[in-house]
Parts: sequence; C-alpha cells; structure tokens
Amino acid sequence: MDKKHLSERDICTKFITPALERAGWDILTQVREEFSLTNGRIIVRGQLHTRAKNKRADYVLFYKPNIPIAVIEAKDNNHSVGDGMQQALVYADMLQVPFVFSSNGDRVLFHNKINTDGILERELEFDEMPSPNTLWRLWSDHQGFTENQAAVVSQDYYSDGSNKTPRYYQLLAINKTIEAIAKGQNRILLVMATGTGKTFTAFQIIWRLWKSKTKKRILFLADRNILVDQTMTNDFKPFGSAMTKIQKRQANKSFEIYLCLYQAVTGNEEEKNIYKQFSPGFFDLIVIDECHRGSAAEDSSWREILEYFSNATQIGLTATPKETKEVSNIDYFGEPIYTYSLRQGIDDGFLAPYKVIRIDLDKDLLGWRPTKGMKDKYGQEIEDRVYNQKDFDKNLILEKRTKLVAQKITEYLRLTNRFDKTIVFCENIDHAERMRQALNNANNDLAAANSKYVMRITGDNKEGKDELDNFIFPESVYPVIATTSKLMTTGVDAQTCKLIVLDQQIQSMTEFKQIIGRGTRINEDFNKFFFTIIDFKQATRLFADPNFDGDPVQIYEPKDNDPILPPDPTDNGSDSLDGEKLEPEENGTDFGEDDTGGGDPKPIKRYVVGNVEVSVISERIQYFDADGKLITESLKDYTRKTLIKEFDSLEDFLRRWSSADRKQAIIEELRKEGIFFEELAQEIGRDCDPFDLICHIVWDVPPLSRQERVREVKKRNYFTKYGEQAKRVLEVLLDKYADEGIEPMEEPQILTIAPFNQIGTPVEIAKAFGGFEGYQKAVWELQRELYSA
Repeated sequence: MDKKHLSERDICTKFITPALERAGWDILTQVREEFSLTNGRIIVRGQLHTRAKNKRADYVLFYKPNIPIAVIEAKDNNHSVGDGMQQALVYADMLQVPFVFSSNGDRVLFHNKINTDGILERELEFDEMPSPNTLWRLWSDHQGFTENQAAVVSQDYYSDGSNKTPRYYQLLAINKTIEAIAKGQNRILLVMATGTGKTFTAFQIIWRLWKSKTKKRILFLADRNILVDQTMTNDFKPFGSAMTKIQKRQANKSFEIYLCLYQAVTGNEEEKNIYKQFSPGFFDLIVIDECHRGSAAEDSSWREILEYFSNATQIGLTATPKETKEVSNIDYFGEPIYTYSLRQGIDDGFLAPYKVIRIDLDKDLLGWRPTKGMKDKYGQEIEDRVYNQKDFDKNLILEKRTKLVAQKITEYLRLTNRFDKTIVFCENIDHAERMRQALNNANNDLAAANSKYVMRITGDNKEGKDELDNFIFPESVYPVIATTSKLMTTGVDAQTCKLIVLDQQIQSMTEFKQIIGRGTRINEDFNKFFFTIIDFKQATRLFADPNFDGDPVQIYEPKDNDPILPPDPTDNGSDSLDGEKLEPEENGTDFGEDDTGGGDPKPIKRYVVGNVEVSVISERIQYFDADGKLITESLKDYTRKTLIKEFDSLEDFLRRWSSADRKQAIIEELRKEGIFFEELAQEIGRDCDPFDLICHIVWDVPPLSRQERVREVKKRNYFTKYGEQAKRVLEVLLDKYADEGIEPMEEPQILTIAPFNQIGTPVEIAKAFGGFEGYQKAVWELQRELYSA
C-alpha cells in the first residue's frame, strides 16, 4: 500500500485510530473524530446570511466523557509528521488541554506542555502512543491533585443518553470550576455572554459536585420568578424530587437542591428574612444567577444572604460583571475563573450577530425650547428652557416623536416581516404604554385582528406579564411586539426576537450588554440567525467603549425620506464609531418609575406637547467582514479585494474553475469568505452566474447572463453527437441552469424529479449515455461548453 496515495481520512482510519486502540483508548467513549469546536461565524449581508468555516479537530481525546485531555491533527502522507502541529496547538489552546499530537501516518509528533524533562516535542512510533491513564496521571501530578481531589475532578457529567457534548467553552467553565472547588477555592466568578448557556453550565457543575457528595445541600438564587421557573422546568429537571422552590416564606429542610427568588427569603423586617430559618452551615454551595444585579453591593439583600452562609462555596454567574466605585463583583468573588465574551460567541457562531439602524431625530439632537408662556395639552405652563434627548419621555413628552418612532418601527417590519418578535425598550412605564398605543395605531390592521399583536409587558401590569411566556415561546405567534422598560432587560430567553428597539437612554455598559443579549440567541428552526437593533437614543455609542466586546455587522442611519431598511453597502461610507466620546454616567439618577415591580414609583411632573413636529436627520452605513473587521468600501470593492487574495490571475481562476469536479464547492467556499453572489447580481442588474460575477468584478470581463450562456451553447449545435433521449436530458439540464444556476446540474438526484422522470428512470437515462460515468462525463463537458463563451 502506497501511503502517498491515501487521503487524510485514510491515514486516520488505517494508522491513527488503530494506534489509539492498541494504547488502550476506548474508541466509543474516549475518542471523538472530526470534533467541531465552533459553528462558524454567521456573516450577514442585507437580509441574507451564510456561515464561515467552522473549527474542527481531527481527534479530541477524553479521559472520561466531557473531560478532554489531548488533541490530534492528521495530515496525509505528502506532509511531514509535524505539519499539523500548529493547527493542533490552536485547537489545544481553545480546549486548554496539555497534550497535543500531529501525525502523517508514519509516526507521531508529541507536544507535552507540562513536560518535566525540558523536551517540549518529541517523535513517537505509533506503538509508543501514551494510554489514557498515563496522560491523566501526568495531568493530575502536574495539578497536584490528591486522590480525593482527582475523584471530584473526574466525576461524571449528567447525560440524558444522547451523548451530547457541551460546547467547548462550557466544558472549560464547568471543568475549571470543579477543579477550583476541589482545590478548596470558595469564591468563584464565571462570566459568560447572554445566550451561551450559563444555567446549563451551572446545572452540570451542581450535578457533578452533588453526585460526588462534595456538596450536599445547594441553593440556587435568582432575582426574577421567570428565571427560577425556567430553570426548574428546563436545565434542572433531572434533579427531580430532590429539588424544591422556596416560596410563600416557608423553609422546608427535607430537600437537597433549593431554588429561590432572593426577594422571597429577605425583607426589610427581621421576621421576613426567612433564610435565617436555615442554620448558617445548612448550605455548602450557593450559585447566584445574574450576580451583577445586587450581590456585589455591600448593602444589598443578596450580600446579606451570602454573608450569612459565608462558609458555603459561592459561585457567581453573570454576563456582565459590574465594576463601579460602589459595586464590585470582582471585589467579592475575585477575578473570573473563566470568561466567554459576546465577541467570542459571535466569532464562534454560537451567538447571532446584529445590524444597527441608528435614527437621529432633529429634536433629540438640536433640542427644543417652548415659546414664552406656552402651555402643554393639559394646560400646564411649560418651564422655559431647552429640552433635549435626556428630557424626552421623562419630563417632556412630544407626542409626535412617539408617533414617528412607532411609524419607523412599523416601516421596518413591513419591509421585513410584520410577525418578527420585537422588543421596544422605553424610558418608563408611562412611555411603554404610550408606545403601545402608537404602535397599535401604526399597525391598526393587525392589532384589530388580534389585540395581543402589541402588548405592554411591564412589572405593574398583570395582563402583560401573563403574556411573557407566550412572547418567549417560539411557536406562539402573539404577542409580536412587546413594549417594556426594565422587566425584559435580563433573563428573558427570547430565542426568536429579531428586532430590538432602543428608545431609552442607556448609560450603563452592564445594562447595554444585557439588552443586546435579548437578541443574541440563534434559533435555526425559526430562521433566526441575526437580529437588528433600531436605536433612537444614541445608546449604541457604547460600541465605542473599550469595554464593549461584540461589534455590530452593520450600522445604518437613514435620513428623513430614506427607507428604514438598510441598503446594500454600495457607497463609500468610511465613518466609524472610533473616537466617539461617551457622556459621563449619571450617578444613580432616577427619572421615574421602572417596571420591575419593586418600590413605589416616584411622581414626576411631565409636560405633554402634541403639536411639535419631529423628523429624521442622519444616515450612516457600516458593514463588518467575516473576521468582524469594519468594511469601509462598497460590496464590489470588498469582493474584488477578497478574490484577488484567492486567485493570482484570471488564468488562475479559469484553470481552477474548469478543473473543479464541482463548481458549487468553489462557490460555497467563497460564500464562507463573505461573498454574496445574489446581492452582487442584483447590484449589477443581471441574472448572472457566480462565474460571470467573479470575472466581471475582479477582471472587468463583460458579464453574460445565464440565459445568454445557454443560447451560445445551443447555437453551436453541441447536441448532435447524442441520441434523442440523451439530447432531451441535456436540453432540460440547460433550462435548469438558466433558471436556477449551476448547482442543480451537479446533483445526480436531479434525475429523480420532474421533468427528468418523464424522460425515463435514472437507470434508463444513464443507459442513454452508456452508463452513469458516461452521464457524468456528458454533464462535465456541458459545463465546459457553458463556460467557454
């Protein structure tokens, strides 16, 4: 057997896998081949999307399921034994495993990050491959684990029998936490972006500590009822009868897993602090969800609970650690043991990227001053001063501003999908109610058909809160649009939310990230791959903050008469957010009631003005490429620049195109680089094949439409060498190409559908070409004829 003729996959199955089996690795439970680490970043152009190439290791070796310990990268035998090492090291760094291998089928290059003999890399024969126990012992010794600690660290994950592996960053968060607790660390902070599975991560941590009997009584704290209920019915369901929810101020001490709303166990009066019914040593593990919202403050109710159970191990979970002069997660929990950011989630393709439509209104930017003695619609004399964006919807209401915002939201939905789930963040409850009315009027046809098309979902309104689950539930059509203030900023798992509207002043980076997190979940079943933010209050200026870690793919600012749907980036919009200065955060300024349901709303004097015109005044478009970097040129220029890197010359492109067995493979590869052929065809204004688009945009070759290419082939009497049945098949293939492009021609299954099945069965059609190989050759020659023009 000549190894040089073997594929990379052959090298794996014939040499690497057998060597692993001989070394004692269980192929079913300890070896994962072609292990996907990422999903591939979602690249957005207009209303279209594609995915960049994902990162995938040839092998990941696990000591036990979900406890990775090594990575192997294979190459075919035309490469050297170490050619895969650098690629393998990238994957090993992502998984943070100490042992890395590269092989070409001759032998193995072994990279040992924790070597004790000063030799980082050495070549091994296949028979020298280390066993699972050998690698685990090296790792345990390096970590200094005792026998008991090693038992905790290697405790099994919960499995529902599907052998589903957590994502790589979840494995890291879970395993690092277990290792830290095994070593005696009692304060732990995990930072994971919204939508990356914090609760699932917490469940696996608790499950493994509970099953190993390291922790026997566990308290999970949250500050929203919906968070507790979602957790019990979803991720924590396997705890079954061992789990309870503390409610009605009753402390039943016969359970092992307790979930609780912190407000349910604390209060201003001593008798309401029912957590004190438990002894200080009752719980040995406390997990605090969304810990940025209170536990870090020294005078908060959460902090009281944490200090009462101070002997317990405490794990804080947050997407946004809060660091201010008054409140600090890090001061209490210490530095995060692991961080997985919004930017990482978007780059890996686990979180949805987003576009931003920034709409600046004239009165917001230029301000408005009443004439002397002017009264509002209720007869109140308006204080004589300049009112600006900070005032609107708090102490001054411009009714035509609210109407314009509602019209712009409706305009966008009409151009996309009027049933896309939408959250509108308002300044306060009063603003959310007025926005509900304005949106009902702007969508009177749909609102009349179903009164739940637009709903205010705020903490003070039972009817609205009752619909929160329906808004979240993907299969539920109504409500479509939710107006809110604070209630939906966190913990609302709205997987199908495709539009977030910011008509709220946001000064806090923590709150901004939480609001963005309402849209970052992906739901492929409901075609949710990206979302859009419409910003009326310049909240997205926070993108310029160095603490923000997840840039938008597009920013668009329409002028007064421009459509709200962002156009394709055909102009040279070179503006960027760099250099924008942030206004200082207002310390604790309370402009009125919020909608969380806590505390009495402060009475605010508001002027209501109904006769002041408001209009849109600005525009900006920005796109970001496959790597998340700002594109400042047109889509054509970006395409040209990308393709010149891919092909040395027109001749190089023609050679690779003509020699490719499947043209569609080239097209798909270029799509992953961020090339969108459909939009380019629209821009050129012709129904062109990707072949013509590339030749025209990069090398200025006049493009032919697909129909013109088909006519050129038919002119040349190309079909005369074939019999009648074969000729009919090729003519239909050409018609398919003219209508749909090259992809259908390359699919053998096309012979099973109309109109081919009217010509004959696939076997009969192949026979007309002298067999299936003859058919494939005829298709390849037909493609050559198509592209020879």
